[in-house]
Order: sequence, then C-alpha cells, then structure tokens
Amino acid sequence: MPSALPDGEAVPVDGALPEPALRELGQRPFGFYVHVPYCATRCGYCDFNTYTASELHASGAVASQETYADNLVAEVRHARRVLGDADAPVRTVFFGGGTPTLLPARDLVRMLAAIRDEFGLAPDAEVTTEANPESVDPAYLAELRAGGFNRLSFGMQSARPHVLRLLDRRHTPGRPEACVAQARTEGFEHVNLDLIYGTPGESDDDWRASLEAALGAGPDHVSAYALIVEEGTRLAARIRRGEIPMTDDDVHADRYLIAEELLSAAGLHWYEVSNWATGPRARCRHNELYWTGADWWGAGPGAHSHVGGVRWWNAKHPAAYARALAEGRTPAQGRERLSAEDRRVERILLELRLADGCPLELLHRAGREAADRALADGLLAAGPYAEGLAVLTLRGRLLADAVVRDLVD
Repeated sequence: MPSALPDGEAVPVDGALPEPALRELGQRPFGFYVHVPYCATRCGYCDFNTYTASELHASGAVASQETYADNLVAEVRHARRVLGDADAPVRTVFFGGGTPTLLPARDLVRMLAAIRDEFGLAPDAEVTTEANPESVDPAYLAELRAGGFNRLSFGMQSARPHVLRLLDRRHTPGRPEACVAQARTEGFEHVNLDLIYGTPGESDDDWRASLEAALGAGPDHVSAYALIVEEGTRLAARIRRGEIPMTDDDVHADRYLIAEELLSAAGLHWYEVSNWATGPRARCRHNELYWTGADWWGAGPGAHSHVGGVRWWNAKHPAAYARALAEGRTPAQGRERLSAEDRRVERILLELRLADGCPLELLHRAGREAADRALADGLLAAGPYAEGLAVLTLRGRLLADAVVRDLVD
C-alpha cells in the first residue's frame, strides 16, 4: 500500500504561502508535476500513491477517473491564485503516477492546456508523460503529440518474461521497444525507458539482455534503478514468507557496472547516478528541477510541491483530494519551511549524485575533511575536485549513499 505522508504544520484553508517564498518565485526554473493516481493493477514492488479500481471500490470512495481532469484543472487554477501574478512561465511539465495513460489522451491534453492557459509555457518547455507499454497505441500517441507533449517515459523494467512476472508487470517482452518505434513515428524526439535491476531470480545474462533490448529500441534516455523492497508491498510479504530470496547489495553493484558498461558503449552517458542520456538535450529537465532545488507545483493526490523554501503535500486519497477542491479548500494537507541549513544539506544530498557535481563551498569543515578522504580513496574525481567540485567516480557512484552521509556532517 502507499507509504505515509510526513507530518508538518497546518496549511491555510486558501493555501496561501509566506511572502518570502513568493518573492523567490521566478528566480529559479519553475515546473509542474501532475500526479495521476490510477493503475490497472498494483505491481508487487510498488508503494507509490496509486489505486486500482478494486481498491477504490473497496474503500467506498467516490473518486472517478472520468472526473479526474476536472479536479486537476481546478487545482491548476487554485495554484494560479496562490502564486499570484508573478511571471513564472512553466519550463517543464511531468505527468506521473500511477499510469497517466489510463486516462483518455484528451484528458491529459486538457490538463496541460490548463497549465499553459494559467501560467504560460516557456518556448522550449519539456512536456513528459509516463506510460505503461500496454496502455498506448499509435492513435493515442498522435493525440498526445498534437496536444503539446514532446517526451515519453515508458516503464519497461525487464525484457525477460520471468522477471516481468515476478514484478507483476502486464506487458510482454518486445512491447516497450515497439512503443519507442511508434513514438518516433508520431514525432516524439525524446523517449526514455525505465529499467529495474536486482529482481530475485534475475541473472547477469537476464540483465544484459534487458539492457541490449532497451538499447536496440533507440531511446535517447535510460533510467536504471535497483529494486527496493518497500515495507507493506506484496513483494516484501513474499520475501518475509521465504517464497523468494531477498535482494542483494553486491548483486546490485555488479548489475550497475554492467549498465554503465553497456550504456556508455552505446553513447548514453550518466548525468545522475541512475540516469543516462545521449547528450544534454536528452536529459530529463524536469528531474533536474528536483535535483537542483528549483521550484515546482505538484498537482494531484499526494503530490509534493516546493516554492521558495516551502514544501507542502496534498491529501493522499483521491476522494479526500476531490472533496477539498469541491469545497473551495486547498488540497494541501501539510507543509514545512526549510531553513538555510536544510536547503544546504539537501543541495549536497542531491547535487552529489549529478555528473555536474556539488560545489565544495557547500561543505562545512568536517564535510570538507570527509571529501578529502573520499578523494584519496578514489571515490571523487581529482580533476573536478581541483576546480572546486565534488564529482563521484564510478566506484563512488556504487557507494554514493555512504559518501553523501560523510559529506553532510
């Protein structure tokens, strides 16, 4: 089931932000995240804030997919009122979930149009939607492209049937690759494939086959994530009962090295620990907003937002979210104000994962001493370090979490 939201301070009924946060709006790139919380089935490893039709029916909730676009448009208009008349054209829009493409393409286009009408889109705005391979066809993709979408991210996960079965994925091997071809035909220049490694029962050969299948499809971006076993998921329960083995950190490291080898040989280069692209134009600029501390409005149930050092999150359940908007209240459930120290630490946590690196000037004395040790241990690259940047080496990427913990001290 979905994980819990954090605690936080109460949000005013009208969603008003502190004046200092509003003054910062427009000083950094601004984006929109649109959360679509519906899935046809729940994958066994997933703890995202998503709901199947049977789960919503069992809860007795009124949260229709047919009226979801209306609710989302209402929140976009609410966002415009909260943010006032500041000039903040939207540089990136990302539809995630869940499975956004369970909704009709016209609904996604209408939600995008509301963002464009209320805020304006930058001339080169990146507009992405996630999609499951089984949820789109050429006509659907053509409607998205005509409606202003220019980037797609398909959930491939694996090319091996037994791995897809264990992950409870519904598509068949070969379908994601066909979707990439269809996307290219319909005019999408930028296409990502998501992969997962370290699934119990997956071999090195299975992982190589998945990477080779993904590369053969010709995406300009690949995301590869280690499988994380989240408490409360069906996968965690199966491991606890001994039905399947626990995932292994050493296996994850080996699989990461395989990914780096094959992806870089094919001309895709890492720019974030789990993401590879053919060049700067192929990077996911929306995710770069998150990683560099920019501003974004997260619309939809459970979505998180950040503007000027204030972070807030919406009610999780689609019914509670819809009810708040219908009653003229903000759907935000809680928020927190980040101190200067909070923002410094978060910059280190996120920017160290980037190939562009983290400025050494962000580090306190203990962190700088830890960085010196990491350099000596071969975890940080010497060239960038001499120029004032902490950039992970390949070995450093394998130990990124440990390196970050040391540098934030």
